[in-house]
Amino acid sequence: MADSVKLVCATCGQTNRVPAARLLEAPKCGSCGDPLVTGKVAALDLATHDRLVKGDELPVVVDYWAPWCGPCRMMAPEFARAAEALKGRARFAKIDTQDHPAVSERLGIRGIPLLILWKNGRELARLSGARPAAEIAEFVKRAG
Repeated sequence: MADSVKLVCATCGQTNRVPAARLLEAPKCGSCGDPLVTGKVAALDLATHDRLVKGDELPVVVDYWAPWCGPCRMMAPEFARAAEALKGRARFAKIDTQDHPAVSERLGIRGIPLLILWKNGRELARLSGARPAAEIAEFVKRAG
């Protein structure tokens, strides 16, 4: 791993440079002060989604979901468990495709839940359907 890592704040969208050795020491955004590496799932709007997937140097797993989707709601706690398990190695976020339909159109999303793994602005892999935490973690480790 490099000496430092670029992380985009999931709250304000500001890009931060964090020493790689300090990823697990709760680094905070230099702009808004919110934590950058939490082990939790960040809810994104469209603009922050675009900044995060294009600018982050850690792998970013985004859950494309909608509140009316039963499998999406069923997978949410599993996704949160995977986020905690991979804290410091990957970042986890979700975007509501009902509130932000443009993201579905742009990415060619035909079904949800859908996980897309991003790194340095590139889509590395997709995983569709509700999955347990262990499968999500394996997907990230294998593809990232």
